[in-house]
Amino acid sequence: MTVIAETLPASKPARWTGRIMSALVIVFLLIDGAIKLVPWPVVTETMDRMSYGSSETLARSLGLITIVCTALYSIPPTSILGAILLTGYLGGAMASHVRIGSPLFTHALFGLYLGLMVWGGLWLRDKNLRSLIPFRR
Repeated sequence: MTVIAETLPASKPARWTGRIMSALVIVFLLIDGAIKLVPWPVVTETMDRMSYGSSETLARSLGLITIVCTALYSIPPTSILGAILLTGYLGGAMASHVRIGSPLFTHALFGLYLGLMVWGGLWLRDKNLRSLIPFRR
């Protein structure tokens, strides 16, 4: 016996909230990726403090990965794939901050906050995701 949960359509305010949350994440990550592509001295200095060395090639690679994953997230047909890839990327950033002993709530958990916005915004705006992860009333 197969049971299919029926997904209620999201209200207009919920969809707009999801779009705004997603837009904030997209803008932030595109800017983050762009400054790594340049790379500005603050990027290489920060990477050096995190024990990754001050490699401009690594910074550019991370910037490119960030932009590609964010682009996938911003395109509706590939948004779930983009969210999965961004989750892995943000998890790596969190692990790096924990490894060097960064402040917990401002640095180490920032990837968690951003990841919650990634998935929360996507859940609010994507009916397919709401059917995969239903919340019952």
